[in-house]
Amino acid sequence: MKKKSKEVKVKKKRNKKKIIKSLSKGNRECIRIPTGVGGFDKLIEGGFEKNSTNLIMGGPGSGKTIFAMQFIIEGMKNGEKCLFITFEENKQSFYHNMKRFSWQLEEYEKKDLFTFLNYTPGKVKNMLEEGGGIIESIIIKNKISRLVIDSMTSFTLLFESEIEKREASLDLFNMIRKWNCTSLITLEGSPEGENKVYRALEFESDSIILMQFTRKIIARERFIEILKMRGTNHSKGLYKFVMAKSGIELSSTPVKSKKGA
Repeated sequence: MKKKSKEVKVKKKRNKKKIIKSLSKGNRECIRIPTGVGGFDKLIEGGFEKNSTNLIMGGPGSGKTIFAMQFIIEGMKNGEKCLFITFEENKQSFYHNMKRFSWQLEEYEKKDLFTFLNYTPGKVKNMLEEGGGIIESIIIKNKISRLVIDSMTSFTLLFESEIEKREASLDLFNMIRKWNCTSLITLEGSPEGENKVYRALEFESDSIILMQFTRKIIARERFIEILKMRGTNHSKGLYKFVMAKSGIELSSTPVKSKKGA
């Protein structure tokens, strides 16, 4: 009887190992792209999923552009070619402002790692009609792997009706997916309220990161949270962050809720 019970235990162990192996083989391969944002990657299993399209949302001064640039800088440090498209920033002033974080964008540009494109929303509208246009040519020619569009809000102002805004935003998202880049798109506003563009994009984006610049008694503080991230066991907490010399740095622990809240 003892021998049989031992044999049963051995078989169970073997079967368990086989199940683990089969599960690991059946899982879809997921390559993580580090963001370079201090303390953030540990909250999302190491980074954004490769070739995902991610929405960074927040109000003015919340840190959306800095977050996006840290993502770009991290890629260039690893030899990746990156494209930053803006509808609002002047190249000279933008490069100057980024020096406060010791980001020498001119040097990356000389190495053909960084492309800065100051694009009018109207040109993007034409790009959608043309099916890719100049931006697609740059991405293919330069083998761009990281893309930032800052911001979707300016783009949607081209369109009068809410239906047109939603349709154009979805068309742009679908086009970005075809480019096989890991992409960040900034959007001004909050999920709360009647943000029709957000409602259209929330199901299309692979992740939604919410950044806040909130008044606390006599000063404002910045916070970040992950509203969703497909295929990722991400943190559900709210984290305070600061603008350090090297960019955004998150607190190591989430904000604790007040008792009775």
